[in-house]
Amino acid sequence: MLSQSKLRVGGHSTELTKTQDTDLPELIRDAGAAARFAFEEFLHGKIRNRFTRKAYLHAVKRFSDWCVERQIDLVRITPADVGRYLDSMTVSTPTRKLHLAALRRFFDELVMRHVVILNPALSVRTERHQAVEGKTPEISIEHARRLLKCIDATHDIGRRDRAIIGILIYTAARVGAVAKLRRMDFYKAGEQYCLRFHEKNGKVREIPVRHDLSLTILEYLEHSGLQYALPASPLFRTTVRKSRRLTQNLMTADDMGRMMKRRLSDAGLSTRLSPHSFRVTTITDLLEQGVPLADVQYLAGHADPRTTRLYDRRMQRVTRNIVERISV
Repeated sequence: MLSQSKLRVGGHSTELTKTQDTDLPELIRDAGAAARFAFEEFLHGKIRNRFTRKAYLHAVKRFSDWCVERQIDLVRITPADVGRYLDSMTVSTPTRKLHLAALRRFFDELVMRHVVILNPALSVRTERHQAVEGKTPEISIEHARRLLKCIDATHDIGRRDRAIIGILIYTAARVGAVAKLRRMDFYKAGEQYCLRFHEKNGKVREIPVRHDLSLTILEYLEHSGLQYALPASPLFRTTVRKSRRLTQNLMTADDMGRMMKRRLSDAGLSTRLSPHSFRVTTITDLLEQGVPLADVQYLAGHADPRTTRLYDRRMQRVTRNIVERISV
């Protein structure tokens, strides 16, 4: 909750918005103004990604509740307290690591603002965890082709959905980046068309569009009347209920996820699949063809090649093949 107060500046009334005490973790609220300042700087000043902010806020609040229950003040927290807190969590190892990362960054800010002397979370360790393969289910190439083939492209919605799924497959883009596409982000550069994606952490990447996909997108734009739409207008738009008329509203990543579930159901495919499944398929397919890992990493927009390897399902296929050959 936010409370608003008014301040007169130069004869004018200016509204100021400040966080109410009830929004602060109790551990911070009881530690004074310096702790509150450090907490707000940590949460709203240093963390720019809203999803990270939400996750870190949850982690700090949960740790705060644990300390308050045991009557441990902020300045008396030790590495042993942080370790006991992590041991008490009935969550997966990656989640426990996320909470520890949040506490480390949080206490770093408290140390910088001289609220506490040392960071009690800095020396704490969690269990080792090495993800060999991601959890995202893979859609096979055969099923991806079947999905595209089942889309009725005789109307605007079918053409729109076919273009979205085509982009997910042939660019390996995240669905969030596809949802952000504007009309000006699809353009011709020389003899080929390109898509400009605005991705996580402010990254902007230009991906060439293969010939058949460019025809699919051009067909969608021409029939929907968006070929000469305003440059900043959304490339993909929602519909008016069950009508086949497009609105002026942006189609969000959640909208695209729900659209894909409907298309999967229509094609008789598993609805466990998601837009992210296309990234798995595309990355695995390119690596299987011998494309260098560095090139696939760039296409996927990964900062670390280890992340790209998590999408590689080639070893999973070999393992399944070996299992099926057991004679018992």
